[in-house]
Amino acid sequence: MRKIYFLCTGNSCRSQIAEGYGHKLLKDWEVKSAGIETHGLNPRAVEVMAEDGVDISNQKSELIDMDYFNSCDLIITLCGDALDKCPMIPKGITHEHWDLQDPARASGTDAEVLEAFRKARDLIKEQVEKLTKG
Repeated sequence: MRKIYFLCTGNSCRSQIAEGYGHKLLKDWEVKSAGIETHGLNPRAVEVMAEDGVDISNQKSELIDMDYFNSCDLIITLCGDALDKCPMIPKGITHEHWDLQDPARASGTDAEVLEAFRKARDLIKEQVEKLTKG
């Protein structure tokens, strides 16, 4: 089974959303996410994923597991910070970078912040769906 790793700064929003869609859509893959730090699972990420019928409430914010990292087929970084600080990706492992804004940094009303999470969710879903065609 092929392995995919979604990496972000704190493994709280974007990479968690990607992992959730990965479990749902990438049936031939072992799917994990991690961060260069752990910030805990963001409740708004859980909320917007539930709106789309994907339960990520039991996922955990985790640090990069170097054994898994080094055995992956595909590593996807979802933010510039992870791209810059992620360990050197070994030769033979495919790397993609999806430069997505952090919805946790959105400001405004609760509705505006939730909309930022929905926008990130929809962009991530679109990218994960593309992986099913590849």
